[in-house]
Amino acid sequence: MEHPIFKKIENSKPADFGDIFSKSFEIYKTHFTEGLVHTLISIGVSIPLLLIVYIPVLPLYIEMMQNAGDPYYTPSFLDEYSLPVILGWYLLVFLMSFLMQAINFSIYGHLFKVLKKKDFNTNEDVGGYFDIIKRHFGKMIVLSLASAGIAILATLACYIPLFYVIVPLHWIFPIFIFNEDLGVSDIIKAAFKFANKNWLMFALLGIVCGILGSIGIIGCYIGIIFTYFFPYMATYVTYRDCIGFDDVDEISSIGQTVEE
Repeated sequence: MEHPIFKKIENSKPADFGDIFSKSFEIYKTHFTEGLVHTLISIGVSIPLLLIVYIPVLPLYIEMMQNAGDPYYTPSFLDEYSLPVILGWYLLVFLMSFLMQAINFSIYGHLFKVLKKKDFNTNEDVGGYFDIIKRHFGKMIVLSLASAGIAILATLACYIPLFYVIVPLHWIFPIFIFNEDLGVSDIIKAAFKFANKNWLMFALLGIVCGILGSIGIIGCYIGIIFTYFFPYMATYVTYRDCIGFDDVDEISSIGQTVEE
């Protein structure tokens, strides 16, 4: 039996750029604190993982900075390590990248659930920041691997298909968060089905929101913590307005708490 999400996607409203963009700003202003807290938690968790990866190669970076501008300089740090050690480090980077992605999925998935609860004034238990990864760690890793595989295949096909798959790959995350019972193949199938209905609009929205999300870099880079979560707000609003939720009031009530 086909999951209800496919019927909901089939009957989903067309995406309206102006409407979604303005509502995203309202959500951003209203729930700024929640977005900032989730971003700070994400950074706090990511820093130790990044240190694990980069501390072993820190001497290489120091050596390169000390010899910057020397046309005859060739890195000597890697000569001290055998090929298996170097390959082991690359494997560590690979594993840590997937772990960091899964952790961020859990943190920002929690943000989605918080936004939904506050948006509709429900009594839903949103759980903790890491509950999603505890419940679905295996599925999240498989989704990450599947997404990476699709992106690699698209890249190998002369890059052009990569521009297409970026949009549906983006929707794998929110569809999984709001439909945790879905299997991996159905999540990917639903993401492609939803993206194909509004591909151009989603692509434009992604570009604009991505620019706004990174605009905080202007503020000496530290400012990005105040804007980084804006694209997540826009993703939540798009899912809410186009697909909606089964366990809340009908779509006409959406945004009520924001406008009050």
